[in-house]
Formats: sequence, structure tokens, C-alpha cells
Amino acid sequence: MQEDFHYYATYCAAFLAGHTHEESLEICYSAQLVDLCSRSFLRRIGGPLTAATTQLQLELMDARTDMIGLQDITRIWASFHFLPRDLYAEVRGGKRYRNKYRLICGPCGSLAADTVETAKGKGLPAAGIAMHVLADTWAHQYFAGTPSLVINNTYTHFYEILGEGPDRTDRQISFRHSVTLPDDPEESKYTNSVYQSSENHVMNLGHGRAGHLPDYSFARYRYLPAWGGYRELVKDNPSDYMHAFCQMVAALRYLKGDLPAFAPDSFDEDTVKPYEERIRTILTRRQLSASEDWKALGEELSGRPVEAFDPEKYQEEYRSAPEEEKAGTFLGRFIQAAMTQKSMVTNRIYASGNMLAGVSVDLREKGGKGLQDLADLTGQAAESALEDLATQVADTAGPGGGKA
Repeated sequence: MQEDFHYYATYCAAFLAGHTHEESLEICYSAQLVDLCSRSFLRRIGGPLTAATTQLQLELMDARTDMIGLQDITRIWASFHFLPRDLYAEVRGGKRYRNKYRLICGPCGSLAADTVETAKGKGLPAAGIAMHVLADTWAHQYFAGTPSLVINNTYTHFYEILGEGPDRTDRQISFRHSVTLPDDPEESKYTNSVYQSSENHVMNLGHGRAGHLPDYSFARYRYLPAWGGYRELVKDNPSDYMHAFCQMVAALRYLKGDLPAFAPDSFDEDTVKPYEERIRTILTRRQLSASEDWKALGEELSGRPVEAFDPEKYQEEYRSAPEEEKAGTFLGRFIQAAMTQKSMVTNRIYASGNMLAGVSVDLREKGGKGLQDLADLTGQAAESALEDLATQVADTAGPGGGKA
């Protein structure tokens, strides 16, 4: 997803969930900040680098893809953008392939509920981070937050679905690799990552091989995922995004204390129903950004102007705060919530017997100021941990790999 949903739609969800205008702005700001809180950002403000929730393109181009580098990439992308649906999914294939398959993102899994529960009582920045993660489980499903050709690659069998019923036409998508040309929905021309035959190349991270199609709410398409054994998948973003919105309202009501529980399949359709037609119109409009439409809806809901996202808004407050007071600033609270979320997900992956995100302890139980993904913290010898990891991240020709 992109700013239109993570910022403006999240504002609408927060306000409908009963938050004030000011609270809704903090929540949606935090949700959008997940896409900007890179190590470069953290260096500028003097924050802990372990709190990174994303990686810039230049950072990824320089990223190591040995086993330690892959752990680092996976911790970030699986924790915040490609939350695994089922860490214990049954799948044929060797251990290396199976562990990558189990990182495939999807909504309504146990980790989605864990993400909301982790944010409970942690304040508005934590709520915003949880909303980003929840929303992305719907947009980014079927892809994994770890570099993997055998999981994330796609094929030339990729068609955009236009219209409904007798008016439906399926138009083959033309992918290109230009970073300067904007996507062209009218011609179904979209930019994707360049094919790389190396299993662990960063070009094979997440939905790069499908371009930004998962991030556009209007997009409906059918394609062959690399892991699917040549079985076609149909992705209906307008429906998925509506589910994401209703789930966010339910989660935010729970975090606010208005609902007694949040289950992986919790949705608040009743609260959203008066605005359903308006929201569906926004979601299905063929445009590269729906920010103005969501902004207009948000301002109608609250009667207040929804300010544009400003990445520098809280930076000086954090930079100038004494060390002992940084944790109480907005960015200090965001950083702590980000580290807690990353620690929770990494710990769940590690506890499932999967080493692709590294060795981890639960930050909520152990405390501390940063993730401590080192083998000696768990009592496991470093040599043994690295040997186990090496068998899982080595290049593999797992089921379904192939060139687009």
C-alpha cells in the first residue's frame, strides 16, 4: 500500500473507530512513517538503527545477501510489510523451501492478532504501526518479506481484469523496468523489478516482480506465482482493501477499549456501512493515488482539515530532547513500538524453528533498548546457529522457480 491508504484512509478508520481528530492524526502519521523509518532516517535524528521499519532502494542495493544480511532484510520486511499468515503451514519440499514458503504474507493469521495485541496499551504510535501491518497483510498477500526467486517470482501469464460480468475483459499486463516512467493503468503498463536468477537477490524481495499492482486499490488481476505450481491466483484489491479498512476499524476500537477482544477475522462492517458506497467508489477509481479522495472523506467525517504528511514534523523534538527524555517524544514512542513489533515477529519466526529472521528473544519479556538477535542471548552456540541458518538461506532451485 502507499500513502493514500496508510495515511489518509487510516485517518478515516481511526476517526470512525472513535478517536479524536488529533488522535487520528497521530495514528495515521505513525502508520505512514513505517514506510519512511529507514536507517538513513534514524541516522539523521540520532535514533537506534535497530528500529528501522523499512529499507530505501539505495540501502537495499548495498545490502548484504549473505546469511546475516538476509536475516536483517527479513526481520524488517516480514515484521512490517509482509507479515506471515501461517508459520506452520503444511507444504511439500525441503526445509529451505518450506521455511521460505511459511513466510508468505496473508491476512487473518495468528500473527495479525498478535500484532494488534502487541500494540495494546502502548499508545497511538503503536496503534498506527499495527494498522500499517494489518493493511499490508491484505495488499501484499501471496508474497514474502524475504528475497526469494522460488517464492516471489511471477511469469508472463499476468492479466489485468477490467469490468464485470458480460463487460469484463482481461488485458495482458506489460511490465517494464523504467524508474522514470509512471505506471499507465489505461494501457496496463506497469514497472516491476528486473528478473534476477539468483535466489536471494534483493530484486526478488516482496512483490517487486509484480511492481506496484498490489499497492493500487483499483487493481484486479490474475497471475501465476512462482510457488503456486502453475495454479492461477486472482487478486481483487477493491475487495481486499475494503476488508482491510473494516478490520482496521475493529482493531482500533479494540485498542481504544471499546471492544472486548480482537480476533484474526475481526471486522467492523456496521460502523463502516454508512460510508461503504463512498469508500468503494474511492477504491475502484483507476488512479495512481487516491490521497485526495480519502482526504476529502476524512475532512467530511471530522469537520477538520487533514494536514499533509510531513516527515520532518517530529524530528527536531526528538533531536533536541535530552537523552533521558527522548523516549517520551513522539518519535521515541514510535521507535520503542517499532522495536517491540519487530522483536515479537522475529521471536515468533524463530520459535517456529525457522532461522530466516535470525535468532531472537522477546523484547517485551527481556526488556532493553534494542533487538538482541544474537545466539548467545538464547544460550545457543553461535556456531550452531550459523550452521543451521546456512542450510536455510543458501541458493535453492525450489519448486516453481523460473523466469518471467
